[in-house]
Amino acid sequence: MAKRFVIGVDIGGTNMRAALVDEEGRVVNRMRAHSTEEPLQGLIKLLASLMEVKVEAIGVGVAGVVDRATGTVSRSPNLPVIEGQPIAEELQRRFGVPAFVENDANMAALGESWIGAGRDSADMVMLTLGTGVGGGVVYRGQLLEIAAELGHITVEADGLSCPCGNTGCLESYVSARALTAYVFDALESGTESLMRDAYEGNYYRLTSEDIYRFALEGDTLARDSLRRAGRYLGIGIASLVNIFSPEVVVIGGGLLGAWEILSKEATKEVERRAFKALVGRVRILPAVLGDDAGVVGAARMALDRI
Repeated sequence: MAKRFVIGVDIGGTNMRAALVDEEGRVVNRMRAHSTEEPLQGLIKLLASLMEVKVEAIGVGVAGVVDRATGTVSRSPNLPVIEGQPIAEELQRRFGVPAFVENDANMAALGESWIGAGRDSADMVMLTLGTGVGGGVVYRGQLLEIAAELGHITVEADGLSCPCGNTGCLESYVSARALTAYVFDALESGTESLMRDAYEGNYYRLTSEDIYRFALEGDTLARDSLRRAGRYLGIGIASLVNIFSPEVVVIGGGLLGAWEILSKEATKEVERRAFKALVGRVRILPAVLGDDAGVVGAARMALDRI
């Protein structure tokens, strides 16, 4: 029996990635390009270079709120130019195969569930920690087609304002943006730190990766900022454990470099807050697929839907 191939796509605010993937989850070929002012045309050009074998379907993950019925993105704060674009319809017309669109964090969760950190577990929750915080839920091996805006669960009733319009969202405490904002506020208020002299005193250029590097060097503010983020991450995970009772919680995204500090603090908070019977069966693990998680998950979605 001939092997089946699909294409998985991950469209972000800065870059878009596409991969030719076989039915066992192996990436045969991959391409990458910058997200342009005309992302749909850029995507078509990118996909054309992957049509080296017969492809059965195309799966697309996009950062934003997706209308599954129409295959369009109704809201994408990081890539507003793609809102309302007929992605699924246009790809199907251009390449003659079915095309499907989903939220990118859902796709990362599906990828990690299929061949990544959650591959040995039927029930999994994933959080992606980047500029914002995304999420996805896999139940009995299938992606739950729900909003899964896990970054917007409340962890502080009267907490920080979030761009979503709420206050106290998980994203406002554990994202890369939240981490740097906390450090900037502390430095502005006079807190002593090695980070004050970073970038010749222009510490507003600090990134989450810089903060982790300073934490490894023993900087108190850097370590405190990560421990604080880890604590709030644990508060969020505890709620997710109590709701979904997963076997695995997978943490992915750009903050994984600080996994040791984040996971230590998060685990303590989960053990303190979640139901003991549920904590005993859950594992909190780092994602393993890196940049491939989204494209592999989109490929799996395409296979499932055909």
